[in-house]
Amino acid sequence: MTKQAPAFSSLAFSSQALSSQDLSSQDLSSQAFSSQAFSSLALTKEIESPENPGGLERRVALVPSDVGKLVQSGLKVFVEHGAGEGVGFSDVEYTDNGAVLQTSAQIYKDKELIVKFKGPSMASIEDMRQGCTLFCMAHFHSYPNRAQLLEDHKINVIAMEEINEQPKVNTDQVILSRVAMFEALKPFFSENTIGGLRVRIIGWSERLRGAIRRCGNRNPRSLKILQPNLTFAELDVVGDKALYFYDSLTFTDEHGVLEALKAQGTHLFDLHEFEKEHGPKAVATYREIHPPEEFGLRRIQCLHETGQAGARYGIDLLKANKPDLNIANANAVVLGYGNVGQGAVHELFAQGIKFVHVLGRAQTAKGRIDFWIKDADIIVNGAEQSPDLRGKNFLISNQHLKDMVPNQSVVIDLVGGSPTNRSPVEAVISCSFLTEPYFVQDGVTVSALWGWPMMGMMRETAERYSGQIVDVFLGPERLVDGLETLNPSLQRALVCGPFKLI
Repeated sequence: MTKQAPAFSSLAFSSQALSSQDLSSQDLSSQAFSSQAFSSLALTKEIESPENPGGLERRVALVPSDVGKLVQSGLKVFVEHGAGEGVGFSDVEYTDNGAVLQTSAQIYKDKELIVKFKGPSMASIEDMRQGCTLFCMAHFHSYPNRAQLLEDHKINVIAMEEINEQPKVNTDQVILSRVAMFEALKPFFSENTIGGLRVRIIGWSERLRGAIRRCGNRNPRSLKILQPNLTFAELDVVGDKALYFYDSLTFTDEHGVLEALKAQGTHLFDLHEFEKEHGPKAVATYREIHPPEEFGLRRIQCLHETGQAGARYGIDLLKANKPDLNIANANAVVLGYGNVGQGAVHELFAQGIKFVHVLGRAQTAKGRIDFWIKDADIIVNGAEQSPDLRGKNFLISNQHLKDMVPNQSVVIDLVGGSPTNRSPVEAVISCSFLTEPYFVQDGVTVSALWGWPMMGMMRETAERYSGQIVDVFLGPERLVDGLETLNPSLQRALVCGPFKLI
């Protein structure tokens, strides 16, 4: 098949309101600001910025009800006119919750704490008070010019994407699923045959996600998620080198595949049966042996939703590229099994794809990944790499796009990147945006759009982010108490500063 030359395409998201006259910025600036705790907060509207060209990001960082919680805590909260309109929240809803409305010319001035969703525009930094604190998705290493300007203006920056749980939180359900998979794999480790084992997990659910993750980081020969309605004839592996992991709490074996597999000497493992026999003890033993790690997952995130929305968009692109393809038969590959990867698996499973290949470190190694992507219809990358590998180790190379990935196939990168902070997908020099969400390289459609929840989940994700943000302010981290009392997780997220408020 002759590859096409690279081309680029684009795809055309009843109280009387208080105003700034009721509490002017002059009145605000004349007040004494505490060095211990924040007293004023500005919620700004999302506008054009380095990662928001065209201003098409319309979510707001705090919804009205959460602003009300901050006001009740003692903060003076100022909201820019129209800040919530992009996701259906009116100015009146904010003033009903105790906020003061201000114009775009006023909102950044004389505030101690500035909250927004995406990073700021370059111009707005000029209006910020020296020593104030900016709380946003900073992506500090991806925009070095903006990072330098914030440093020069002595703006404290807390990157919300860098705040982690402290300690790491593991639910009983995740632990149960993880321990069950460990038990299922134990015989293969004992016999040193894990490298040749083909694991098939029937279905996707929250109860199974821990098993998927545990299996992925144990490096079997292959790991696939299957639709539960497949017949025995549709299964791709049987025998003693195959393990089928399922949950009888939700899986009803309508086609009798389990008996047929058992007759072929295939290994079977039932999560629900393990739960009934060993559940509470297994979870308690795991917690005793594995004290929680100091830091866990991101505190403020919609990573699962990002995976879902990215895979959904990828399927839309695939349908347009290959209209004759039965999506159920699509060859779908997901790189990574973390939160983003699990979201992608969830969506591809929900779309009815019969087999979803999940690749871990063993399958993505140089040379080995070729086997999995050579016939792929859709590849979703959710594999994050450490900073020292970014720009050096490309899991999906340009050579792959040119020689292996079929024409009209789709690559969705959910990690994103920039020239200084490269993605594992070599073709992605910089993340794409809603203004130009995908491009075509060597006949393959590639998209690396940050902010995937914008593709149909804007209000829902705004509400979730807002709840997480206000919990960081008022919950265990108590960010409202100021920079002098930051816990270790927030200290790590302080990517610029600390600087004294002037």
